Amino acid sequence: MAWRGGRPLNSVDRRPSTLNRNTSPKMNIRKSEEADFAAMLAIVNDAARAYRGVIPSDRWHEPYMPRDELEGESARGVVFWVAEQEGRMVGVMGIQDKGDVALVRHAYVVPTTQRSGVGTKLLRYVESLVDKPVLIGTWAAASWAIDFYRRNGYAVVSSQDKDRLLRRYWAIPPRQIETSVVLADRRWREAQSSTQS
Repeated sequence: MAWRGGRPLNSVDRRPSTLNRNTSPKMNIRKSEEADFAAMLAIVNDAARAYRGVIPSDRWHEPYMPRDELEGESARGVVFWVAEQEGRMVGVMGIQDKGDVALVRHAYVVPTTQRSGVGTKLLRYVESLVDKPVLIGTWAAASWAIDFYRRNGYAVVSSQDKDRLLRRYWAIPPRQIETSVVLADRRWREAQSSTQS
């Protein structure tokens, strides 16, 4: 019997895989340090180039995230985690405790390593740090980001809920509220269903 990834192959698994999971570099996820800020900013600003020409032009600026903004986010309680492979930082994601919910903030992966599982592993890791509903805000025009979160169990909330949540939990300008979406995990959706019943 042939094996892949510690389990026997079945008829579905016999198709060739574009990602050989047995030879993927080992990933280490750790809490960021101030010494990581330059590498984190390089990842954020490189990956954020995908927004140029997609998000409203009045919301785009270069660099997308300057150092003082990253420092400010840290000071406001965003705890950043970094993913490393072979000693190289390949992703960054923040989690922010807002009392009754946690927010995933500033999730970016090096463009050349996107679609290799880095983002999903970071997301699962930061989700495991909290025992409460998780919300994620992103640009409404960033279809690739929305698709990523949907594949990972999140759903876009209604426009009315989005406006209320962005005003309550995020400190962003009205124009950004207009042009964003909020995605919620299963726990948040279940809590909303039980309060509406």
